[in-house]
Amino acid sequence: MSLAQQAVAELSAAHEFFNRSTRNLTEAHSSVMPAEGMMTAAQQVAHAAHAVEWFMEGAFRPEGFDLDFEKHAAACQACTSLAEARDWFERAMAAAKQRVATLTDAELLAPLPEGPVIGGLPRIAIFGSITDHTAHHRGALTVYARLQGIVPPMPYGDM
Repeated sequence: MSLAQQAVAELSAAHEFFNRSTRNLTEAHSSVMPAEGMMTAAQQVAHAAHAVEWFMEGAFRPEGFDLDFEKHAAACQACTSLAEARDWFERAMAAAKQRVATLTDAELLAPLPEGPVIGGLPRIAIFGSITDHTAHHRGALTVYARLQGIVPPMPYGDM
């Protein structure tokens, strides 16, 4: 199995686990948040989507990762619809899988641009970061669901 195939498999698993864990949240839950000032459910999903795009862009541009986190947060905070955020997540994951599928092992082993975000590590390191990041937000969203009296499904299979 090539590194690209491994990365696609890792993205596919993260994608599936995120969707399974959060599928019981509906459009009616878009504005749910555990406490004032926290991200809504829609913003959590939007943030997960944005981060996939951010990792993919930053890993392959010479200047590295865009560290304007206020700008990134504003884009996610503008999202008020869980359906819109889910569509964004689907597009981001599809684009990431499509892009990585075309890469050679040499391209995936090339170092990331220097900087504070995993600088100097092989590009392939971003896929573990994407997995960790989506796991963090799917976990938060299961708490959101439980606060609404919803038991979240098991992410790793239909049990």
